[in-house]
Amino acid sequence: MHEEECDDPVKAAAAEPETRPAGDEVERLAEIFGAIADPTRIRILTALSAGERAAGDLARLLGLTPSAVSHQLRLLRNLRLVRKRRVGRHAYYALDDDHVVQLLRQGLEHVRHG
Repeated sequence: MHEEECDDPVKAAAAEPETRPAGDEVERLAEIFGAIADPTRIRILTALSAGERAAGDLARLLGLTPSAVSHQLRLLRNLRLVRKRRVGRHAYYALDDDHVVQLLRQGLEHVRHG
């Protein structure tokens, strides 16, 4: 039996040990995908993709209790998917960076692709 060579340079590079994610990167990525696998968290992230919002506004917009939204936001913050800004007694949340928007977009494109 002989090994076939890969003609696709991207696939060939992915097979190289130095380009594959390290064990801790795999674990972190699994945590992130696990977090965005929850429908409530997807709704929160999607709402934040339109811009920064107060936690109370998110709760009203999504028809959730403030406690439920706070719990989900804490988890999303711990994974650096959202960031928090305080103004007095109010907390405002936004997506941490453009990578989060790209994750959401790519996921939606995949779903809509059929």
